[in-house]
Formats: sequence, structure tokens, C-alpha cells
Amino acid sequence: MTIKLLVLFLTPLLSGLLVYFVPNARSSNFRLLLVFAGSYLFGITVTHILPELYHQSIGAELIGLFVLAGFFLQQVLEYFTSGIEHGHIHVHSHGSDHHSHSHHHRQVSAIVLLAALCLHAFLEGGMLAQPMAMGPHYDMNAILLGIALHRAPAAFALMTVLAFQLGSKRKAIPYLIGFSIAAPIGLLISTYLAETEILSGNALIYLYALVSGNFLHISTTIVFESSPEHHFNAKKLAVAMVGALLAVGVEYIL
Repeated sequence: MTIKLLVLFLTPLLSGLLVYFVPNARSSNFRLLLVFAGSYLFGITVTHILPELYHQSIGAELIGLFVLAGFFLQQVLEYFTSGIEHGHIHVHSHGSDHHSHSHHHRQVSAIVLLAALCLHAFLEGGMLAQPMAMGPHYDMNAILLGIALHRAPAAFALMTVLAFQLGSKRKAIPYLIGFSIAAPIGLLISTYLAETEILSGNALIYLYALVSGNFLHISTTIVFESSPEHHFNAKKLAVAMVGALLAVGVEYIL
């Protein structure tokens, strides 16, 4: 439990603080890191989490409904976050060169942005509570790695956007800390609810299915939006394939 909490807290915290040392967040290396993280998350979802979900004794049709609900819940959350949870950085100024995309993204308040991101992170933390509810083959370490991989660029993007919006990196740090503790709190609360049987085993399965839908939305968005106008890019394809292959192999490593 302690290791999971530390990874969930320190990964976004330290990644967000990198904004002090990395001046350009729109570099090709940052985009390739996003592609790798997204591909791994997609791979671990479709090859590990979803098969384990559908092996449960509860109705498969209900599992599918919760996965679908999680997918569209993430779409709603992104209305408030503009995709920061998958590493998108949108800062607006009078010059067009400050836009990371040509289309317009509305600016929301820092509090609303943080609340939406924390809700997503809170649900992610629940994916690591009581893994035995999914059976002996549920690889918690593989899931933890996937969460850490995608929370790192999300935290960096959050700090970049808020430092610009608030006019100071220092003012953005409390928001980063809030984002960093959301997933650990989700893990602690979900674990407590499961251990006290307030949250049943079936309810945990539905929670996992819901978050799996979140993962599908985030990961596919990262991979597909990494190629503007769907132009073929051999380097990004290679990185995506490495991420997917790691997701397949990690069950035999961890």
C-alpha cells in the first residue's frame, strides 16, 4: 500500500515541478513520451483489464455499460480540462504562436480545471484498491505503471497551463499538490470502503469498468491526436508499438 501511495503522489508532483527546468513543453520528445504512455495505457486496458473484467461472474452486459459510461464521462471531464489529463497544453495569448493547436480551446478557471482533473485521478486511485476482487491474475503493478505513465505528462501540462494562467509557477504549486494527492485519496477511500464492506465486490468491479472506459478515451485520444490530419509518422508508430508491446510483456515481468 505504501509503495502505491508514494508512486501515485510523487510521480505527478515531481513531473509537475519539471516545469522549472524544461522550457519547451511542445518538443517532439514530449509528444513521443505522450504516444508511448498512451499506447501502453491502451495496451494494458485491452489486453489485461478488459479480459479480466469479462471473466467476472457478474453480467458481461453490465460491464460493457460501465465501460461505455466511463468513456463518455471522460469526454465530459475534458470539456472542463481541454485534455490536460492526456498531456495537452493550451495557453492563450495575443500571438498565434502560443497555440498548440489551431482550433480554439476555452479557458476555464483554475479551480474548475483542478476539480475535473482530481475527479479523474480519484477514480484512477480506486483501480488499485482490493485487486483480488478481480481475481488472482489481475496485475496491479502493470496498472500502477500505466497510471504513473499518463499522470506524469498530465501534471507537467497542468503546471504549464496554470503557471501561464495565474502568472506565476509558484502560485500553481498548490494546485499541483492538490492534483498529486487526489489519486492516493481515491485509493485510501476505496480500500476503506471495500474493507468495511460498504463497497461490495461487484461494486468494485463496476468501478474498475468505469475507469477502464476513462482509460480507453484518454489513450486513444493521445495516440490518434499525435498525428495531425492522420499523416503517417514512422517514429510515432514505432514508439506506439513499443508501448503496446511493453503492455503485453509487463505481465510476465512484474
